Amino acid sequence: MAKKKDENKKHVPVVTKKSLQFFEKYINNAAPTGYEWEGQKLWLEYLKPYVDEHFVDNYGTAVGVINPKAEYKVVIEAHADEISWYVNYITNDGLIYVIRNGGSDHQIAPSKRVNIHTEKGYVKAVFGWPAIHTRHGEKEQTPELKNIFLDCGCTTKEEVEALGVHVGCVITYEDEFMVLNDRYYVGRALDNRAGGFMIAEVARLLKENKKKLPFGLYIVNSVQEEIGLRGAEMIADRIKPNVAIVTDVTHDTTTPMINKITQGDLSAGKGPVVSYAPAVQTNLNKLLIKTAEKAGIPFQRQASSRSTGTDTDAFAYSNGGVPSALISLPLRYMHTTVEMVHKEDVDNVISLIYESLLAIKDGQDFREFSKI
Repeated sequence: MAKKKDENKKHVPVVTKKSLQFFEKYINNAAPTGYEWEGQKLWLEYLKPYVDEHFVDNYGTAVGVINPKAEYKVVIEAHADEISWYVNYITNDGLIYVIRNGGSDHQIAPSKRVNIHTEKGYVKAVFGWPAIHTRHGEKEQTPELKNIFLDCGCTTKEEVEALGVHVGCVITYEDEFMVLNDRYYVGRALDNRAGGFMIAEVARLLKENKKKLPFGLYIVNSVQEEIGLRGAEMIADRIKPNVAIVTDVTHDTTTPMINKITQGDLSAGKGPVVSYAPAVQTNLNKLLIKTAEKAGIPFQRQASSRSTGTDTDAFAYSNGGVPSALISLPLRYMHTTVEMVHKEDVDNVISLIYESLLAIKDGQDFREFSKI
């Protein structure tokens, strides 16, 4: 049986060696929720050659703008922050208990190495856990927020405090970027700095291909998504866009212990994911799908109950309603230190956003109807 035409189509990489170097540097830099500024500096430094101007809001959301004087405004957006922990309690014996900053997973914490962010710089620490030998014959305890703790090598509270550690210091994992089997990008915080990287790549392609857009394009890297879409709420109110295309990650559901009946059937390597949800504007979503089909970009579909759980919701329900859509990147092992995304999916998300921008017309009205 002959193969379908699209199965024979050779993938053309979008990410260059230079842009991959930036991606690695960007991922390796810590940018916890509420403390994103060092990552935002890196991102703006990379983006600046491809935009006309840029600005940063009071909480750190960074924006690059192409055609800033245009009345019709289109946003492409990702979020810059990563999950982390806060120092919550220091014992007299010098151990540290934590609380979440975002959706940090307590089950992966034991034996992880971390950086405690202080005014003096990073303080190294580890999440400790009782040795298997000491748990013999007893009912196994699983890691919980109330029993995971940090050990920074101190034996008294005063010694911890002398290092500059205090209640409220933020904590991040030290795991870094790698490429696995020349197929997957792996690291912490691919949710969603992969998105920030991809929208910056769209700006690069527009510049290098000398494409002139008939509208203003706002490339937005929002803060504080992981604690309730707060950065997107603030910047949507400031920009007041006419259209928003958001990119974030979604679950690759092909790995063990994930129920496809409830989570859907999505796989890394099979293309970007378009979403169906009340916040996703129907005609804008159709434009994404038609664009993908026309350009031969593979894509998958996902249904979201009630909300998408991404910055799409914040943009959609701002300013009296902004036509918004979501393009997701399939990701394995979300909110761990080994998040994985397929290289070709990254290329294809970039291509889909890029081609969709070229398909949007100045002043385009996405309403189903305006008069009866």
